[in-house]
Amino acid sequence: MYTLKRGDGLVKRSEDVRWIEFDEYGRGKELHETPKVGLGLIMSPFNMFFTWQTTEVTELLEVSENCVKFRTKNSDYELIKGNDDLDKS
Repeated sequence: MYTLKRGDGLVKRSEDVRWIEFDEYGRGKELHETPKVGLGLIMSPFNMFFTWQTTEVTELLEVSENCVKFRTKNSDYELIKGNDDLDKS
């Protein structure tokens, strides 16, 4: 289970996540397992009914085994892998 927290309080959960590479038209081109500047985050299911998708990552703030903190063009996010206490920041 993955929990995504956005700086404004939005919280989304999904069973799996991938990092999506966009083509020159802004459409999904390829999925990746690891975060990288220039990729967006997509939360399962990986079809047109996905849980959430971010814009491109502009900065990776922290990357560890169970947490990725990152900034996109629009927002700051924290992605947590595993069970999470939603009261923690």
